Amino acid sequence: MPTQSKSAKSEPTKSEPAIWLRKDLLDTADLNLADFNLIFETTEAMIEVRERPVARTTTLRGTTLATLFYENSTRTRASFEIAGKALGADVVNLSASQSSVGKGESLIDTVRTLEAIGADILVLRHPLSGASTLASKYTNASVINAGDGMHAHPTQALLDLFTIKQHLGELSGRKIVIVGDILHSRVARSNIWALLTLGAQITLCGPATLLPKYFTQPKSDLQNVTVTTNLKTALSNADVVMTLRLQKERQRNSIIPSLSEYIRNYQINNDTIALAKSTAIVMHPGPVNAGFEISQEVAEGKQSVISAQVTNGVAIRMALLYLFATRTTDFPA
Repeated sequence: MPTQSKSAKSEPTKSEPAIWLRKDLLDTADLNLADFNLIFETTEAMIEVRERPVARTTTLRGTTLATLFYENSTRTRASFEIAGKALGADVVNLSASQSSVGKGESLIDTVRTLEAIGADILVLRHPLSGASTLASKYTNASVINAGDGMHAHPTQALLDLFTIKQHLGELSGRKIVIVGDILHSRVARSNIWALLTLGAQITLCGPATLLPKYFTQPKSDLQNVTVTTNLKTALSNADVVMTLRLQKERQRNSIIPSLSEYIRNYQINNDTIALAKSTAIVMHPGPVNAGFEISQEVAEGKQSVISAQVTNGVAIRMALLYLFATRTTDFPA
């Protein structure tokens, strides 16, 4: 959990310039309202680039992007690679199995090596919480956290929020329901901190064993967070329903009675989504286990924006690479 409460974060004033000053992106808890607005504005510009007949620029020519993944990934890794190449950056993709990690090289040594060979931006995914924060302390390259253990996944949260804004407008006052394995979800955590900054009302729902105790105890920075084990209560009047998969790879023991019971009580399907607003959108950070946490009909239905999330992932990551590489808000014509 972040050590700094939401209320303690300095909020931007109207006189502050819209400029990106941050070296790293480690979690959404570190961002303020001005940061979110700048990221989203830049993403809009990147969508325009993506819609051109030739969806590429040379804006980041001379910039080297290195992706270092210690865990498997499809959407995040591919979208960062596509984003880097679309902006003209040189992209180097590494996985732990292909690096010297197998020979005993530490994360710090690997990060230093990548900087020495010219990496300007490092995208890191690691199974241990805090790995990106550690890496950022040992390199002058900008570090973007692509998921660290159960801690954070900021770029996923950013694309989720951008997708909500596309479909519903402003997030302030919206009821966002997150359903499922919240205990093990870095995506849920990053979404929660971002949604709180943007003024949303958050409801967390799942079996008691999958709800982090941190969110079930009254805290000044969690006044807009409601926790319940009752799906019907959670979905009532919801604007957004985000369902999460059961992360069996992070569970040390089986902490739900059975999969069939979970499906019966927490699956998002035609019957349960009807409890939300008729205008509600359905989200999933992926990978989707259709038939388990969400039915195939809802995942592919008219309320689903899952495909839009994946598409927006490229534009969000293009925006972040641009901001880190240029540190300016002026997008070239």
